[in-house]
Amino acid sequence: MKDWQSVLFLCTGNFYRSRYAEAWFNFLAPRHGLSWRAESRGFRPHLEEAPLSPHAADRLEVQSVPRLLTRHAPEKLVEGDLAEATLVVALYESEHRPMMRDRFPHWVDRVRYWNVPDIDETAPPLALARIETEVEALIQQLRAGHALGSRAAVGAEF
Repeated sequence: MKDWQSVLFLCTGNFYRSRYAEAWFNFLAPRHGLSWRAESRGFRPHLEEAPLSPHAADRLEVQSVPRLLTRHAPEKLVEGDLAEATLVVALYESEHRPMMRDRFPHWVDRVRYWNVPDIDETAPPLALARIETEVEALIQQLRAGHALGSRAAVGAEF
């Protein structure tokens, strides 16, 4: 049995948003006394030669967050990843809910959806700041001993 809980962050390419959320969570969680760890995956992993978006890498550097707090390279989401996670967060509902419905239909309502658009809709400084705010709110919920499920009426106590 694990001595920690896990949150899985999902985005399309696992190159930018989910990787930043993973690193930011892993940076903050121990500072708040949480026995939680984050991982990230993508529906269609990015094929860039660089292992991480330069926008995410630059923001991690500015925030003094070690890059080792995110995975080494993009990785594709498989059903076992969903089953292993305590909590699953997809970064952009309008983009990722349809992907969940197509690939993992019985998981679609078990995922918490945020509203952090990709670079084609929102400038990276704004998107990364929104991820920071969302992760910080999530950490406060976890510190309080609970996290809301995908629907407001669903609560999960940890």
